Amino acid sequence: MLLSCEDNTKALKEINSSRQDPLGIASNIRMVYSDSLKIQAILKAPKHVDYSNLEFKFAEFPEGLEVLFFDKLGNQNKVVADYGILYNQTKIVDFKGNVVLLAHDGSRLETDQMYWDAEKEWLFTERPFDFENEDYDLAATRLDTNKEFSKFQTGKLTGTIALEEQQDTLTVDEKL
Repeated sequence: MLLSCEDNTKALKEINSSRQDPLGIASNIRMVYSDSLKIQAILKAPKHVDYSNLEFKFAEFPEGLEVLFFDKLGNQNKVVADYGILYNQTKIVDFKGNVVLLAHDGSRLETDQMYWDAEKEWLFTERPFDFENEDYDLAATRLDTNKEFSKFQTGKLTGTIALEEQQDTLTVDEKL
């Protein structure tokens, strides 16, 4: 039997670099996003799988997640999904499966995939979605919106929109 003592550090690094094992797994997590000591959002999930050990760092939420967004007045909007991925370098969260956005004013948006850009505080999707509130019941194929859900752009719309008719304020001069 022949034994040798040599430095296998390089070989071990090569073996471990090709592995896709997570760095860690946590249960019942709560991440707080703040700016100037003011809470902007809170992410909660029953399971967090951390892949920050990989070259392209990310975290996975395989059992779903919930994100609460707070506007300047303290109003709360919420997004829930069956699955999510947080891409560490871009600070983008990919919500997938039964994605529902519930706004503080009672508005509701449903889609199967939506992204949240945490740095720009922006939500967007290229997937079909349904939106309803007391004035609207519509569907569209894409959406860009702020976290307060007060400014948004969509693709092609279908649905019902309540409009309030205003009387024309111009008067006709009877002497003509």
